[in-house]
Amino acid sequence: MEGLAMLKQLIGQLQHLLDSYHSHHHHNHNHNHNHHRWTSLDIEDSSGDDSCGLVMSAGKSDSFRMSEPLKSPPTKKPRRDRSRGKSSGRSCTTEVMEQEIWKDFPEDLFESVIARLPIATFFRFRSVCRQWNSLLTSQSFSEHCAQVPKENPWFYTISHGTMNTGAMYDPSLNKWRHPAISTVPTKSIVLPVASTGGLVCFLDIGHQYFYVCNPLTQSFKELPARSFKVWSRVAVGMTINGNSTGSGYKILWVGCDGEYEVFDSVRNSWSRPGNMPAGVKLPLSLNFRSQSVSIDSTLYFMRADPEGIVSYDMATGVWKQYIIPAPLHLTDHTLAQCGDQIMLVGLLTKNAATCVCIWELQKMTLLWKEVDRMPNIWCLDFYGKPVRMICLGNKSLLMLSLRSKQMNRLVTYNIARKEWLKVPGCVMPRGRKRQWIASGTAFHPCLTAVA
Repeated sequence: MEGLAMLKQLIGQLQHLLDSYHSHHHHNHNHNHNHHRWTSLDIEDSSGDDSCGLVMSAGKSDSFRMSEPLKSPPTKKPRRDRSRGKSSGRSCTTEVMEQEIWKDFPEDLFESVIARLPIATFFRFRSVCRQWNSLLTSQSFSEHCAQVPKENPWFYTISHGTMNTGAMYDPSLNKWRHPAISTVPTKSIVLPVASTGGLVCFLDIGHQYFYVCNPLTQSFKELPARSFKVWSRVAVGMTINGNSTGSGYKILWVGCDGEYEVFDSVRNSWSRPGNMPAGVKLPLSLNFRSQSVSIDSTLYFMRADPEGIVSYDMATGVWKQYIIPAPLHLTDHTLAQCGDQIMLVGLLTKNAATCVCIWELQKMTLLWKEVDRMPNIWCLDFYGKPVRMICLGNKSLLMLSLRSKQMNRLVTYNIARKEWLKVPGCVMPRGRKRQWIASGTAFHPCLTAVA
């Protein structure tokens, strides 16, 4: 228990340390270039005692040494904190990380701690020393990251007018980020079509060229040419071979006439494992507005005639077909998932009323059961208006783009919590105009995923 408490404390202290360092370093950079002392003030510890300061000194080496605390300016404390300080008999507002204690902190535990930090915090960590910057290529750090439970996914989106300039939405901070993926070809338009293990798969609008990228680290790869050309639209799915991309990943494309291929990153080649079985009706009439759903090694695609789902198991190479009638008055619908459960989201329109609805697939009856709706007060904004919906991410946390002539709204829906939230508009850097999102996909951010 003491070790766990120490890890939790270190995580909190390191986060606050970095936040303070960046603001303190920026303020003093022009006054003293040789000043390397970092300070973080008023960090509240996990025990609920008085706020304490944490101080470390960083030299030019790859290691830390502990130093004496900097004097903090006097601040007026809330009455609750003043009384709490009197009762505990403590008068200091800073506390030093004792060198005798922390000098023996196991090095391998640092990787375990850092793997659990928020993504944005880690990128600030990379400036601490060369050793921590090299963690991105560390096998042991990759294994630590794979053990961390996945939280809400991020969303990689493409906007109208800036088709090759993506934007990422971080729901944990309710913030848009704008990565510069310089390796994406600029001569053609590429769209995000699938993701797995922190990697995003892109396909050009000519449906010929595939690319894989980690939007966080800019790890990028252009896939080899497919073994045969299909000029019509294709649906794409992506799975991971193990718990991380270190074991490789696979990408499947399938066309309406039943042609398909699988890319294996380990072999770095495309292959056609077999033919579409006779029991699957052709043409597939795929719903290209719906992204695929990946559960374990199986991919699920939505089709229109007959209404239902076709699936492909990447491990066994087996295709299956499920006849599932769609709900009445449904438009702009797409598959989604929550854990191992297949979901459906779409617009339900009757007379002049339109609402976003969520359904869950009943495994025994293979029927859709409605489980939630968008709040009525939000749906009133759609009354009498022709609304179109695009699903920009379908992995447990959904992002929906709702558009009409008078409206451009982004919302997220947490399937497990049944929680609807509005998303701030996406504005490009040095811009003022809100972007109209054209397409996107959800991905779980992973620092060590390599294309």
